Amino acid sequence: MALLQGKLLLASRRLADPNFFRTVILMVQHGEEGALGLVLNRPLEISVKQACEDSLDLPFEADDVLHQGGPCQGPLMAVHTFRATGKYGEEEAEKVIDGLYFATDRDELEWLLAEAAKGGGKPPGKNSIKYFVGYSGWGPGQLEKELEIGSWMVTPATLKSVFESDETDQWAKLVTQVTLGEHIRPEMIPEDPSLN
Repeated sequence: MALLQGKLLLASRRLADPNFFRTVILMVQHGEEGALGLVLNRPLEISVKQACEDSLDLPFEADDVLHQGGPCQGPLMAVHTFRATGKYGEEEAEKVIDGLYFATDRDELEWLLAEAAKGGGKPPGKNSIKYFVGYSGWGPGQLEKELEIGSWMVTPATLKSVFESDETDQWAKLVTQVTLGEHIRPEMIPEDPSLN
């Protein structure tokens, strides 16, 4: 099976696990040892600023929403578009897709938070960042078995899909796009089919 890093997993209607109901998962790692992904459409009611001040006991300006990356416990993580130089440059950053990187290292996360603080809490320029707590993980062969029984639909990730602003409808839009194909624009389909 082809590696799924850089793909989106869309929970199918067959998937009974409530942890993944209507989820959109960005696959950041996939190999023989297993897989790691982050749920993109599960915002929490706590901000990154609150979480960092509570857990790291450090003041931060970033007031972005924190996302529940999945049911597995894990440290603060982020996906971002920063192209830095030096210690956190492109060569050292963990690339997910072109222009998108995955960060779990505490020093790197503090650097990203400091960069966001320079923009008054928002990433400067055209950079984007999304923060997560927890992750979605699969052991060796587990995800492949779930794919075989139709638990997930797979589509390529894009920067637009990762940083989608309307997370509440993200799953429905992507499932429609995957099932109806590239030739039909989901945003053109009316909510009321009688309007066709």
